[in-house]
Amino acid sequence: MSQRRDVPDGRAGAARADPEPEVAQAFDRLVEEGDVRLARPWPALIVTGLLGGIDVGTGVLAYLLVLDATGQKLLAGLAFGIGFVALLLARSELFTENFLVPVTAVAARRNSLAALGRLWAVTLTGNLLGGWLVAWLITRALPGLRDTATSAGTHFAALGVNLHSFTLAVLAGLVITLMTRMQHSTESLGVRLVPALLFGALLAGGELFHSVLDSILMFTALTAGRAPFGYLDWLGALGWSVLGNIVGGVGLVAFLRMARVPQELARERARNR
Repeated sequence: MSQRRDVPDGRAGAARADPEPEVAQAFDRLVEEGDVRLARPWPALIVTGLLGGIDVGTGVLAYLLVLDATGQKLLAGLAFGIGFVALLLARSELFTENFLVPVTAVAARRNSLAALGRLWAVTLTGNLLGGWLVAWLITRALPGLRDTATSAGTHFAALGVNLHSFTLAVLAGLVITLMTRMQHSTESLGVRLVPALLFGALLAGGELFHSVLDSILMFTALTAGRAPFGYLDWLGALGWSVLGNIVGGVGLVAFLRMARVPQELARERARNR
């Protein structure tokens, strides 16, 4: 008596080659939202960038308060998650959040590389200006935090330009872009809050090298007037962290995620040719 062996037919194989419906839907959402972000007028782009820096600054305030009270970086990292919750609920914008959504829209030919460059430059500048303002307010309003702020900021300024700091920056870009991808996989606000808290804690508690977060921490040290480094040192750290963040976010998350939906990407590119 012969055994019956199920052999998938061509249609079943083709079905498995297609992306999962949820993945394809998430891709469509990324393209649509990315196009909207890239097409924002200058005033809206500037304001969302400034607000993004202020929102992350509130997370830095929570981080420093808990770190000063407990000396525990992991607990302080959990407190920092407040900043990412504020980003999500207020719909402001963080520079590294733009490594997936608008990049996907550009890859799908919905918009141009020039528009992506404009978005990145304006958002990063706005984040830094808003973050510096909050850092100044923290060190003026809460002078008792100045020693803790100086220690936290000096840690990142002292990392230097080397493989260690670069890998920390790559991990930071990967973590934030993965958070963005997870948040765009669902329409539920409650579910989207979970990665905001968890990945915020991972980023800050793990002392990963994030261009905006760590710049704000360095700003608190600088505005406290006790930093053993200057703004030129900060600028060098910023450039190195930005490069690593882009490699981690765009190279290790965005491009690989798009590789999961080659047919969807090809369809969009043909439609927008």
